[in-house]
This record gives sequence, structure tokens and C-alpha cells, in this order.
Amino acid sequence: MDHSLEAMLPLETLRAFDAAARTGSFSAAAERLNLTHGAVSRQIAKLEGWVGLKLFERGARGVSLTIEGNRLHIRVSEAFALISSHSDRWVEPRGSAVVKLTSIPSISGLWLMPRLSVLENGDTRLRIMLDIDIRQSDLADEGFDLSIRCGRGRIAERISLQLFEEHIFPVASPELAAKIGGGEPARLLHYPLINDSDASGWRAWFGQFGMNYHPRPQDRRFEDYNLVLDAASYGLGIALARPPLTERQLAAGRIVPVDERKVLNPVSYWLDRPIGRPRAAAGELAHRLGRMAGVPAERIEAFLAAEE
Repeated sequence: MDHSLEAMLPLETLRAFDAAARTGSFSAAAERLNLTHGAVSRQIAKLEGWVGLKLFERGARGVSLTIEGNRLHIRVSEAFALISSHSDRWVEPRGSAVVKLTSIPSISGLWLMPRLSVLENGDTRLRIMLDIDIRQSDLADEGFDLSIRCGRGRIAERISLQLFEEHIFPVASPELAAKIGGGEPARLLHYPLINDSDASGWRAWFGQFGMNYHPRPQDRRFEDYNLVLDAASYGLGIALARPPLTERQLAAGRIVPVDERKVLNPVSYWLDRPIGRPRAAAGELAHRLGRMAGVPAERIEAFLAAEE
């Protein structure tokens, strides 16, 4: 079959196939890879659909390779051995306490990283494997236990829990803030405004005071909120503080409030997980993240128990 025009299979699919072939069990493969049984089953089904062949015989006591599956496994094993012997890539730790968490750069650097040590250490020690990605990836297919994202609501094929909202307000470097001074909200339009991925934050802030905002040529835009804060701290314009992402920058005095009036941001922060029963370590991390964000315990339990 010619797959030249089809998307390349992710490495996780072949890893799931290799683990199932070696253990003779989807459940054992899931345990080895720190995935759910359903995630491994979906990976195998995806691979069988891609190659157009049945790779496993399913039985009551496990699975066994078909003739075609055995041929493919020989090639996959050879490929993995070749990659291993010619690669200096980082080898991810494995074990029941490892949790794979994905998030965007701003949340990872500004909210998760300062809390990572506390999140990993508790009555049960966890190891968080943090993946930085701006895509809304398929959590189950890519082997992620949890995701933290910024958005406007739930996403299909995920179980979602709102972690926290943010009340935004304008900030700038101390020097620029002193120059701007106090007054009506309209005074800020005399200076460049800094946006992140879109202008929704500034629209919401000005809209609260009956004003329409549209980005202008003098305004700036940076996709990553870390860069938004850096630009503000260097006096390039006025940004919007998004607590709790800006706690440390405000405490350090790199940026200061330009206007104390706060507005609820139309986006908020969400904890997502794949559909299916979460692993114990993923459930424990969800509890810790929820408590850290001030989410009531009953909402965390409902998030973990939900089936769709």
C-alpha cells in the first residue's frame, strides 16, 4: 500500500505496537508505557488501519502476532535498535509514577515551573514529564495523561475541568508607567499596546468602559505571553497582566500597574484529560493541580470520574 500521500505515523504508535508484541498483552503494554489500555488499543487500531493488515490475534488471555504482524515487528525492532545505537536523544524515564503533562510555553514557564517541585513531592512522589506544545494535540494518541491550556471552553474528545480565571489589568515598565500617570482609560491609547495571540484581552478591558479597541500599526503582537511580559518590562508598550501568571514579575518590580481597574478575561485555564479511566499517578497530579488552583475537591473528583 502506498502511504506517500498520508501523514507519517507518530513514533508512539510504533512504540505501542512493539510493547504489545513483546508482552503479548495490551494491558501489560499500557503499564510499560504509562498509558491506559484504551490508548494502546487505539494506537494498534491506527497502525492496522495504516498498513491495511491485521497485526494481532485477540484472545481471552492476551494477544499474539499474526504472520504479517511478526514480519512488521522484526522490522520495527531492527529500526529501534538502529536508532538507539546512533542517537544521543534523551531517554524518557518510565514507571507508574511518571505523568505526561502537556501545556503551552506561557503556562509552563510562568505557572507550572515555579510549582513543579511541590507538585512532584507529596505523600506519593511523582515524576512529571512536561511537554511544551502550542497544538491542541490528541491526548490519547500521543500518550499524554493531562493537559493544561488557555481557552474559552471544553474541547471535544476530552474531559475538561476549569482550573481558574484571570482578572486582567494594564502594566508597563516602571519608567513608562511613571510617564503615563493616572487618569481615564482612554489615555492608554496614546501609547503602543502589546497583544499576545489575539486582541481579545484588550477588547474586553476597553469594552468594560464603553470603548472599542482595534489593533493599530503602533501596537505590537507576540504569540508567546513570556515575550509579551519581556516587551513590557523593556518599555516597548503597555501589556495586560494575567494573574496568576504575572505574580513574580510584579513582585520583582519588572512591571508595575498602569491602571488598577480589572476586567475578567474572556479566556480561562483548563485541565484536560483523555476519555477513559485515568492512571493513578495522573489522578494524583490532577488532585494536586486542582488544589493549587483552588478548585473544590468534589469538582476534581467529578472530573476524574467523568466518562465523557
